[in-house]
Amino acid sequence: MLLAIDVGNTNIVFGAYKGKELIHDWRISSDQNKTSDEFGMLVTEMLDNVQLKPVNIEAVIMSSVVPNIMHTMQNMIVKYFHRYPIIVGAGVKTGINIRYDNPKEVGADRIVNAVAAVEKYGGPCIIIDLGTAITFCVVDGKKNYLGGLILPGISISADALVSRTSKLPKIEIIRPEKVIGKNTVSSMQNGLYFGFSTMIDGILTHICNELGMASEEINIIATGGFANLLVSDSRYDIIIDRDLTMDGLRILYELNS
Repeated sequence: MLLAIDVGNTNIVFGAYKGKELIHDWRISSDQNKTSDEFGMLVTEMLDNVQLKPVNIEAVIMSSVVPNIMHTMQNMIVKYFHRYPIIVGAGVKTGINIRYDNPKEVGADRIVNAVAAVEKYGGPCIIIDLGTAITFCVVDGKKNYLGGLILPGISISADALVSRTSKLPKIEIIRPEKVIGKNTVSSMQNGLYFGFSTMIDGILTHICNELGMASEEINIIATGGFANLLVSDSRYDIIIDRDLTMDGLRILYELNS
């Protein structure tokens, strides 16, 4: 049994795999103040809740975009699972060619998503990760990772509206029924939703044009916490895959075990 761990800016996601099947997954906040023992107690309690024990975990793989948590999580894995985890980074076999100016600059999360997208759907593909930040990754038909875009996520923009203005309130991020808002809250919700969903379609148009390909020739996959919200009305045919990152970690484990 494999434990896959994805450490993100907002949440840490854990997935337990039996073979190729994701049998359980959990999500906790990425609290940089927690100790390895606090994380260890949380994770073992989650496992215990589904009748799993640390001894059932035969291997661990982890990716992280939060360096401050990486050392803590590694210590937790060694102490509570008695395993040394595979860490996604330099030296890990990926099966794709990183065509970045400096391949070491590509975030672990982007590599994991690209590996999963190529394995599950084939290239060429565009992967959109809609989390705390939004990333677009482009992989061609020969498994070359060409690069992409990074921009602030919708929650960051919502927080910035509140923190950088005097009167705008904190709001729930939802899908509005109409574009034109009739009050401050609905105007903010509409601006965020339609601004980001329209931006996503616009970026996809630019990428397709730059590749010289029709969108029908490209697999477009969206993942992350805001995927269902922001691409459901897209004019493009977008696959929503909530388990893309977990599956990418499982595939990378198989390549490197």
